[in-house]
Amino acid sequence: MSNLGTSLLVPYVQELAKQPNIEVPEQYLQPNQDPINVSNTSSLQQVPVIDLNKLLSEDATELENLDQACKEWGFFQLINHGVDHLLVENVKIGVQEFLSLPVEEKKKLRQTPEDMQGFGQLFVVSENQKLEWADLFYTTTLPSYARNTRLFPNIPQPFRDNLETYCLELQNVCITIIKHMAKALKVEPNEILELFEDGGQQMRMNYYPPCPQPENVIGLNPHSDAGALTILLQANDIEGLQIRKDGQWISVKPLTDAFVINVGDILEIITNGIYRSIEHRATVNSEKERISVAAFHRPQISKVIGPTPTLVTPERPALFKKLTVEDYYKAFFSRKLQGKSCLDIMRIQNENDM
Repeated sequence: MSNLGTSLLVPYVQELAKQPNIEVPEQYLQPNQDPINVSNTSSLQQVPVIDLNKLLSEDATELENLDQACKEWGFFQLINHGVDHLLVENVKIGVQEFLSLPVEEKKKLRQTPEDMQGFGQLFVVSENQKLEWADLFYTTTLPSYARNTRLFPNIPQPFRDNLETYCLELQNVCITIIKHMAKALKVEPNEILELFEDGGQQMRMNYYPPCPQPENVIGLNPHSDAGALTILLQANDIEGLQIRKDGQWISVKPLTDAFVINVGDILEIITNGIYRSIEHRATVNSEKERISVAAFHRPQISKVIGPTPTLVTPERPALFKKLTVEDYYKAFFSRKLQGKSCLDIMRIQNENDM
């Protein structure tokens, strides 16, 4: 993935936040964004909950629930996902320790001007743009031969071994979910699954430090994810993920032992817009840090993606152009993170675009 884009190097926000009586630097202040505090009405809504055990038991109602969640929300929480509880807890502990490494240790695993993988921030394309109140560690995890040899082997043990097992487990969960999506869409399973043979997975470990002006900064700008399916693990008990639904921001309250899963742009393209990627953002807390781990799953990098033929009909013509996964990611990483702006340029506007 390192040849698909770069990001300008920025200071570690975690180090800024450690300063006593900190005054938030101007470059992080974004007072004109949508209000961070959500209304009471939107807080009453919660993303759907899907039970993987029921899906595996051929429960028709649960398959319908999955279908509706992907059509109406683009997000759901997955319970009974089958990933070992102790493994998940060890990953939570490991990521918290990893993101708290001394700054001198982090510098060894920092992004470089040529490589967006490592510690830093993504989507920084200008020296003058507003920055997010967050640090991250971003790296390719699967396929293993695509890993950055400077980074993955230098993740400390035992976290590295736990991460190795965890990323394989999540890949299995991803494929299982996509199989059931294909079933719900009444598509031949291989018509979609063949795209994911030797597919890719990237992980983004997020550290959102506390901020004295949480309403004037953003942890992660509103955006939709580029890939097919994102599986998010909340590593501590501080909320911050919000999704945009019906013009309102809704806070996601993670369930214990659940993954938060969302549809990405590539899945919206593959399903011809039936399943939709949804804008979401991360807010920050005034007193406590928030930590999460997102695993992004995508088809094999050289595959051509476009609306699945079965899902293109006279009543629903193709909504998106065809292109390679690689070209979509290059477009995605060359821009500031801004809503669904990257997906929008892939939409077919008229017959000449086809």
